[in-house]
Formats: sequence, C-alpha cells, structure tokens
Amino acid sequence: MSTISPETALVYIMVTVSASDDEMTDSELNRMTGVIGYLPAFRNYNIERLRTDTNTCIELLQSEEGLDAVLGLIDEAVPDSHIDLVYGLACEIAASDGSLSQEELRLLEMFRHYFDIDRLTAAAIERGVAARQKTFS
Repeated sequence: MSTISPETALVYIMVTVSASDDEMTDSELNRMTGVIGYLPAFRNYNIERLRTDTNTCIELLQSEEGLDAVLGLIDEAVPDSHIDLVYGLACEIAASDGSLSQEELRLLEMFRHYFDIDRLTAAAIERGVAARQKTFS
C-alpha cells in the first residue's frame, strides 16, 4: 500500500515540474489549481490539502533522496494504467508559462524513462498539451 493517495501523487508530479527550474510561477500555480478543479482524477481530492501537499513535496525534493523519493512515491501510488495521466500533467504544468526550460525538458525526458512511457504515447500527450496552449493573439 502506498503512503500517499493517487491524487497526492498527481500533485507531487505537478509540483516537481513547477519547482524544477527553481521558480514556481503564478501561471504554473494557477494551472495546478485549475487542473485540480476540473479533472475527474481529482474528484476525491480535498483542495484544502494543496498547500500541505505542495510543501511536503518540496521538502522531499530537498531531502537527500530528493527526486528519487518523490518518483518512488508517485510510482507506488498511481496504477500503471494511469501513468499517461502523470506524464500529461507534467507536460501541462511545464507548458503553462508559455515555454519549457532546459530543466523542464530534461525532467520530462527522465519521467518518460522512469515511468517507461513509449515515445509514441509521449509524443501524443505532448502534442495534445501543445494544442491546448495555442491562442489567437
């Protein structure tokens, strides 16, 4: 049994991406809150936990085990059938401020390998996220 819920694991992946370039931007935080508000995967998540879960994830990332510990918790909590959701949320947060930093790109590549996401699935997810970021202005 996992020590965190699947919903908390999804928060952890979003926080990890947002914090990867040492700056959690307003657009990333707003996107996280919005995603939690509308995705069915968060139906049972108490939004009141967001600040606590965010702080816990940041503390874990700063610990000796760091990213490995966070990825292990996510892997434990989220069933294999939902790993595409994990990667999709990671891409969504990375793209939310309009550009991807080198740190974010490296982290997404690491996620693809860690969670064994095949290249075709990853490309489809990335393309969907890119399409949602388009504007007419």
